[in-house]
Amino acid sequence: MKWIVGLGNPGAAYRNNRHNIGFMVVDRAAERWGIAVTQNKFKAMVGEGFVGGVKVHLIKPLTYMNLSGESMRAFMDFYKVPLDDCIVVYDDLDTPFGQIRLRMQGSAGGHNGIKSVIQHTGTQQFNRIRVGISRPAPGYPIVDYVLADFTKEEQKALPDIVQTCVDALEYALEHSFDKTMAKFNGQAT
Repeated sequence: MKWIVGLGNPGAAYRNNRHNIGFMVVDRAAERWGIAVTQNKFKAMVGEGFVGGVKVHLIKPLTYMNLSGESMRAFMDFYKVPLDDCIVVYDDLDTPFGQIRLRMQGSAGGHNGIKSVIQHTGTQQFNRIRVGISRPAPGYPIVDYVLADFTKEEQKALPDIVQTCVDALEYALEHSFDKTMAKFNGQAT
């Protein structure tokens, strides 16, 4: 069984924010794979289905970004699943917009959702897809930037970026994360 966690904030006000790219990727994966993410469990919206014979759980924590790890821990404890079978998808300020970076470990890098995941799992070693949102212009507060919607220009590129992430997730279901990293790292859309 594989489980994919997209980080974001619940509610219509946050739907198109840069910080919600993880939710956008999970929503697109759900659409592509025919999985309804409608069960409210583990302080999250959860859906499950099969993709190419692999059982997949899609998870969107409802705890707000800063407490995302609570949902992951609850899911892990209930299903007794290893963190090795998880991929976390989230926005990254240090990756240029339009690129994705896959990693198997690393610090939170200032991302509060990842800080929570590390706190609740007790490790920095988990598979992740960091989706580039670039840094704001000097003087633009980071919190305002990540909680702002993508610009009209960025929105034009967003479907391709999200699709590349879903392609990487699908590839990772049948291949090792090492091979997935080799194929998709730094890929610009």
